[in-house]
Amino acid sequence: MKFIPELSSRRVPCYRVLDENGRIIPDSDFIPVSEKLAVRMYEHMATLQVMDHIFYEAQRQGRISFYITTVGEEAVNIASAAALAPDDVVLPQYREPGVLLWRGFTLQEFANQCFGNKADHGKGRQMPVHYGSNRHSYFTVSSPIATQLPQAAGVGYSLKMEKKNACAVTFIGDGGTSEGDFHAGLNFAAVMEAPVVFICRNNGWAISTHISEQFRSDGIVVKGQAYGIRSIRVDGNDALAIYSAVRSAREMAVKEQRPVLIEAMTYRVGHHSTSDDSTKYRAADEIQYWKMSRNPVNRFRKWVEDNGWWSEEDESKLRSDARKQLLQAIQAAEKWEKPPLTELFSDVYDVKTKNLEEQELGLKELVEKQPQDYPPGFHI
Repeated sequence: MKFIPELSSRRVPCYRVLDENGRIIPDSDFIPVSEKLAVRMYEHMATLQVMDHIFYEAQRQGRISFYITTVGEEAVNIASAAALAPDDVVLPQYREPGVLLWRGFTLQEFANQCFGNKADHGKGRQMPVHYGSNRHSYFTVSSPIATQLPQAAGVGYSLKMEKKNACAVTFIGDGGTSEGDFHAGLNFAAVMEAPVVFICRNNGWAISTHISEQFRSDGIVVKGQAYGIRSIRVDGNDALAIYSAVRSAREMAVKEQRPVLIEAMTYRVGHHSTSDDSTKYRAADEIQYWKMSRNPVNRFRKWVEDNGWWSEEDESKLRSDARKQLLQAIQAAEKWEKPPLTELFSDVYDVKTKNLEEQELGLKELVEKQPQDYPPGFHI
């Protein structure tokens, strides 16, 4: 009689390419990137930083109702996006706007969604940061945790049936692995041999719940092995490591028709959202350490600069231009009208159901009764 031990004596190693000073670790195995690609990756990481700062301040000023930043997780966003093909279908969580930014979603489109105006692709029906774009093969963000994972398995299986040279890619935080949908999604993808790349951002915190209170396993990577899925643990603050791992995982998923799990070890430097104050449950010096000493953007910038591909002048111009474009986008988004209330009831069913018609009638009566509570143009 022999029981399998609950934990291995050895932790799964973490794949890295760059050290904390942005230098290549000797004998590192990685996929080289060209100057053009490296510069573009850094430009998008820096732009994502600026976008987060501007929109966060806009929320604090009361101009938008809600916002979530990606501070500390810029490398996972941009490097993973750079490693994918345009036809790969992305099912995000809510902390991957960088993937959409990389694919060509404009700063004006980001602003339109956050302000919920008539130009918003979602017609103002979603919370801010719940982006989506058919044009960029990017599913609309949904707030409930992990609900996109079973769908990702289905999308991957659909791509397989259609013999597409593409895969599904889905993101999740460490907290989402406590949800049943995580296990259902991985098991479905494994059994059906669906080409899906699962990317888990193990950023230390599920809102205020630390990973030590979430699971007793050696992180997330071993969960993939339990379901029969090839898996890897990667330094999520190392852009070169993320790029190499995701590109390799994508190639496996497409060519071998199999799911792959990536655990990206990173840290959520920002608050969980603008509704959260993370200093209530974690030390300020811990946040500062990750913000300054383990910053993924600074690490990648050092490597790009050491190669002679980036300068202080480039940095100043990029951030100044990004800030200017964002402020202009926000000003334009604020001026545009909100979508008419009728949009609340369209695109749901081909023919409106009786209960939907009743809700529409009830809202119409309320607006007519209390017009002072609704801005001009809010009519049915």
